[in-house]
Amino acid sequence: MPEGHSVHRIARQFRANFVGRTAAVSSPQGRFAVGAAELDGREITTSDAIGKHLLVGFDGPTLHVHLGIYGAWDFAGAISLDPTILAADGRMGQTGMRGAGTEGESEDSIHSIGAPRLTRLRAGEHETATAVTVFPPDPIGQVRVRILTDTAVADLRGPTVCEVLDDRQVEALAQRLGPDPEAPTESKRRAEERFVERASRSNQPIGQLLMDQSVVAGIGNVYRAELLFRAAIDPHRAGSQLTDDELRGLWRDWVKLLRIGVETGQMLTIDGLRGARRAAALANRADRHWVYKREGLPCRRCGTAIALETMQGRKLYWCPGCQL
Repeated sequence: MPEGHSVHRIARQFRANFVGRTAAVSSPQGRFAVGAAELDGREITTSDAIGKHLLVGFDGPTLHVHLGIYGAWDFAGAISLDPTILAADGRMGQTGMRGAGTEGESEDSIHSIGAPRLTRLRAGEHETATAVTVFPPDPIGQVRVRILTDTAVADLRGPTVCEVLDDRQVEALAQRLGPDPEAPTESKRRAEERFVERASRSNQPIGQLLMDQSVVAGIGNVYRAELLFRAAIDPHRAGSQLTDDELRGLWRDWVKLLRIGVETGQMLTIDGLRGARRAAALANRADRHWVYKREGLPCRRCGTAIALETMQGRKLYWCPGCQL
């Protein structure tokens, strides 16, 4: 499932190329025909993300999308670079990085952001990485929503949630979700306080709480494993057993890693990557994480075999040597 950084990149893609333009909205697949008709012909006014939830504001209603496991947005037309997203090495973070993905990943692409392409193909979706010679291109595959302006088009496939919300419903969604350091809904200080408050009063394991979108929005399996390893925290400890300093440390590291993810399009969780090591990490998942997908391999720090278990139906990777 795409984690929070990917959804923020989609929101920025819309801000750079669609906000301020009137859109023709349709549902080629037919499953969103009523909602599309409500949005059709309106100006796109805003584009934001809260955790894994995308909110594209039109003149009045808001399109709410949660990609889930298989969802993705494909873009075509005059999709321009967003100059506000500059990676640490000087390259354009959202749209200027090409060819860094592996195993079907497409989160670094200007043209497709969301579920890795191989995941979508396994789900029965058609391949869409073909050259566009006419505009707008014909919809390919099961397009739930098409948003078309005079210069650009965005096609949504395979989302878990796709609905139209009014202002009251958007506010209710924001209140229900946990804090997100990149969301515009509250100050970073207040977001940190909300995370500490929600996590510290729970007796559930911190490894479970970090995946609870009502506690903190945007963290998925990769960031959960990496954040806890970086903090040397046992994923089985209850949130109420962690000190405020430990919880604040987790939050501030999440702020840092999320920003890197938004800038680079990759979940780079090993610090100090420079030169060839950074290039390798951008190109290959095996070189960018401490514990994720490294079960049975020796810990990069202590040599203990990385453990893999299931926590609430999701795979949990951790080091029994460093995190006890």
